[in-house]
Amino acid sequence: MTQAIFYDWRSNLEINILINRVLGLWPDGDESFKPGLYVVYSGILVILAACHLLTQTIKLYMVRDDIEALAGTMYITLTLMLAAIKTFFVLVRMKIIKKCFVTLRTNSLFQPRNPHQQLIIQRSVDLWKIMLKVLLGAFSGFTVFVLIPILINSGDKKLPFLAWYPFRTDSFPAFAIACVFQFAFTTYLSLSCIFVDVLVCVFNMYIGCQFDLLSDNLRNLFMKDNTHAEARENLRRCILHHKDILSFVGDYKQFYSGVIFWLWIFSGVSIGITLFQMTIVVPFSIVFDSLISFEIGIILELFLFCYYGNEVQVKSNLVSHAAFESQWPDLPEDIKRSLIIFIINVSKPVDISAFNVFMLNLETFIKVLKTSWSYFALLSQLRA
Repeated sequence: MTQAIFYDWRSNLEINILINRVLGLWPDGDESFKPGLYVVYSGILVILAACHLLTQTIKLYMVRDDIEALAGTMYITLTLMLAAIKTFFVLVRMKIIKKCFVTLRTNSLFQPRNPHQQLIIQRSVDLWKIMLKVLLGAFSGFTVFVLIPILINSGDKKLPFLAWYPFRTDSFPAFAIACVFQFAFTTYLSLSCIFVDVLVCVFNMYIGCQFDLLSDNLRNLFMKDNTHAEARENLRRCILHHKDILSFVGDYKQFYSGVIFWLWIFSGVSIGITLFQMTIVVPFSIVFDSLISFEIGIILELFLFCYYGNEVQVKSNLVSHAAFESQWPDLPEDIKRSLIIFIINVSKPVDISAFNVFMLNLETFIKVLKTSWSYFALLSQLRA
């Protein structure tokens, strides 16, 4: 039997985990939050971030009769709301997330069995890292947007975001405090949002990798230098591996379903409103360029979710095909019957969805973009 090669699945997230530990969103060890100083630290940051979001929501209500002001405030508020919701799911589902990491580390069936399988994993990881760098690059545009009022309108004492405060912000030091507060907790919510995006995408990528490993094991179910007893053992391992993958998806689903549901709801509106906002600012100005970067970031975020959800669907569907690529004609009848039953059981692809309603695939990505265009057209008509 081939000896498994240990692959540290968590190693690809060490920097992200470190950042979120600083943000108060990642307790130490393999368990969820426990009473202690870290919980107090985390609670203070979360409450302040919630206050930041509340001040913008109140202002959103106050300008509800002004279409342009509403559009200029709503899309960023909705984005921060989505970030807050994602942060909430991380906090309440931390035990599930940690359990998934423990499963990846301790389940020997999830490990590559040879250098070829290790290379299969590394190819997927390398592609994911490239996409992650592009997403982080788009985040820089969001940072520019926060700093715009300070850079070009510092004399007017205009805050980075429209928000209501129970005190005047048109004089120093109140203006400086409000600016620092907005910048700090917009960054906090943005970083936590990116972490959730990374977490969902990397888990989907890992699930896709598991189906790659399962398919490779099925292709090599019976080689000429193997005995029938070894073929039976390999098939048994494949059956257990598939069962463990489905169990992992079931645990992971408790975390990602809520995230995907709200992403689907908020993304279409945010993309449409941002596109509308681009039509009412000066073309190729600093604000216009930052809006483009912001729009690219939102679209890229949605695309990464849909792409890796689609990859899980495609790769799980290829498992049954891989079984036919093995040397199955040379197997005895009892193994052939077991293999047929296994193929029937794996013939249905695994779908990553939100409560079995919103599927996470490339088709959904196109639907969201079409919905966003409808929101843009509606806002343009209201403004006309």
